[in-house]
Amino acid sequence: MTDAPLSSDFRTTAVASGLVTADDLDEAARSWDPAAPDDPNAPKFSKGTEDDQRLAAQLVKLDKVNAWQAEQLLAGRVKFNLGPYLMIDAIGQGGMGQVFKAVHDVMGRVVAVKVLPRHKSTPAAIAAFTREIRAQALLDHPNLVRAFDAGHDGNVHFLVTEYVPGQDLRRLVRQRGKLDMVTAAGIIAQVAAGLEHAHEQGLIHRDVKPGNVLVTRDGRAKLSDLGLVGVTSADLEADPTHGKIVGTADYLAPEQIRSPREIAPISDIYALGCTLYYAVTGKVPFPGGSVRDKARAHCKLQPIHPQRLNAQVTPEFADLVASMMAKDPADRVASAREVVGRLSAWSAVAAPPLLPTTASGGGGASSASSTPSGPTLRDTDPEMVLPLGDQPSTSDSSDQSSQPTHPMASASDETFSEMSDSGDVHRAQWLRRPPWLRRPRVTIPKEVAGFPLFTFAVLVVGAVAALSVLVMAVLRLF
Repeated sequence: MTDAPLSSDFRTTAVASGLVTADDLDEAARSWDPAAPDDPNAPKFSKGTEDDQRLAAQLVKLDKVNAWQAEQLLAGRVKFNLGPYLMIDAIGQGGMGQVFKAVHDVMGRVVAVKVLPRHKSTPAAIAAFTREIRAQALLDHPNLVRAFDAGHDGNVHFLVTEYVPGQDLRRLVRQRGKLDMVTAAGIIAQVAAGLEHAHEQGLIHRDVKPGNVLVTRDGRAKLSDLGLVGVTSADLEADPTHGKIVGTADYLAPEQIRSPREIAPISDIYALGCTLYYAVTGKVPFPGGSVRDKARAHCKLQPIHPQRLNAQVTPEFADLVASMMAKDPADRVASAREVVGRLSAWSAVAAPPLLPTTASGGGGASSASSTPSGPTLRDTDPEMVLPLGDQPSTSDSSDQSSQPTHPMASASDETFSEMSDSGDVHRAQWLRRPPWLRRPRVTIPKEVAGFPLFTFAVLVVGAVAALSVLVMAVLRLF
């Protein structure tokens, strides 16, 4: 057995990181057998030379580092700690920055760390990140991801929250398919309970969506990511997003689009209704099209009836979804507490256990990257939405459940000018009885609407003409 050649750069990087020692590298090099066949279960890397990749795989095999850490070392990264927290994996991307899985070097507690990248650390971004941290500190509820710590390491600012083993609701639906009413109600009722607590603290989430709902293997649900949180009191003008349309296009309430300066907790109820719709149908309410199309649809159109996408949905359940998604806030379910109460008819029933899932973390994203083992849904297929006049944008991904989260337009921008608070928009609002629950429209069979109807019309016209001639003849006699 021969020693593996060592890249001096890789060796220097690995030792400088503090993850491994020179002795660990020597052990990995000695254990590497160039004559042995490639291990199909060995991690695959995209960075570094072939020899460095093989050495990195040996370090993983010897449990000196994990696959993610090895990939970072091959990319030349040497810093893996923020204060007392050691980064051990990447979870995903939140509204304000990257999210990592980490462990406290003294307590040994596994946490999620949201990091504001250094290149994004402008004064405005730091102020917004600080707002998120302080908002998170106000909350303490079992159905909200809890904050543990916050700080900065040099110029890198970070927020430490609890780590939630499981996956987000979007991935759960994409892997398992549409959920039954009991399972969906149980998850959404828990999220509503968390929202109720946030609303009581004067906070509005403004980005409720399946991707921000974390679900554990035993069915516990937690709402995450306060990166776009709004307030109902204090100095609204201090909020840099005040007066802007922020959120994710697939879950925006109509009033967020028409009057973004008049935000209220009721807007979270609409987004939660859209999330419940997604859970039981596997589709967002208005799939396909551009951000502009989606915004117009939220204000003027009705989604496909849930029963057309899931025959197991009862009229009573569809009625609740419709009430949560009412266009007019006055017609909407009034509070998160009421949502919990109305869902209790289903959520009180013992839900079936969720299938084992890949672990993911709190803070707004899942780390699962493998191909889903269950049915993969195209949850924004363009054919599921009525045409809105403009052609759907081909740049929108057809296999994503939502558009990216970002401030979409200022209240004064022309992006959504047709959504102004006009009489035409008000006439398009839902009635108290949702349109999808009205009596089906009676359609006339082709046999009736075709040739026989035309013949009848000809006979009527002929009779009228004959009557007219008769009247004229009678008048001539006098």
